[in-house]
Amino acid sequence: MPARSSRRKFGPSQKHRIFLAAVPDADTAARIHALAQTLKAEHGFTGNLILPEHLHVTLFHLGDWAALPDEIVTLASGAASQVRVPAFDVAFHRVQSFRNSTGIFPFVLTGEKAQWRTLHETLRGALTDAGLGGATRGDFEPHVTLTYDKVRVKPKAIAAVGWMVKDFVLIHSELGKTTHNHLGRWPLA
Repeated sequence: MPARSSRRKFGPSQKHRIFLAAVPDADTAARIHALAQTLKAEHGFTGNLILPEHLHVTLFHLGDWAALPDEIVTLASGAASQVRVPAFDVAFHRVQSFRNSTGIFPFVLTGEKAQWRTLHETLRGALTDAGLGGATRGDFEPHVTLTYDKVRVKPKAIAAVGWMVKDFVLIHSELGKTTHNHLGRWPLA
């Protein structure tokens, strides 16, 4: 089981975030980014938009670390390789700001949990079996973050945007560097 002592609440010394995610294909990412530009102007956001190549749905957050945790990468990769579920379609029908305590609100596309259930629950089981069950606690709210801003927007219906989820990835985000490194990719059936 991985050591817990090196994992802490995010702070200045923790620059390496590890998470499993589904990413849209390049065409869908471009459409989502264009929608985000329109919504940014509509709501008067001043925050930067998430880059198209960084748009994703986080399946499981595996922690923020002072250095890239090789043991976590190995365990998560092993768990991911055990997942056998079919590809599936997803759609996001709403935008809204999520609450948080910082006063800078994530502005997101939100979708239905039911579409993600099979992948999420299968991956949860594999991570738990691999000794990473602590990463599977908490609620799963499928969403794609578009920006962070001081302006808060109530839920609002939009024309659906979606894609077929054909795989998922293990991402290493170098915090503060706007860098996402894909450490592994696992296709769905």
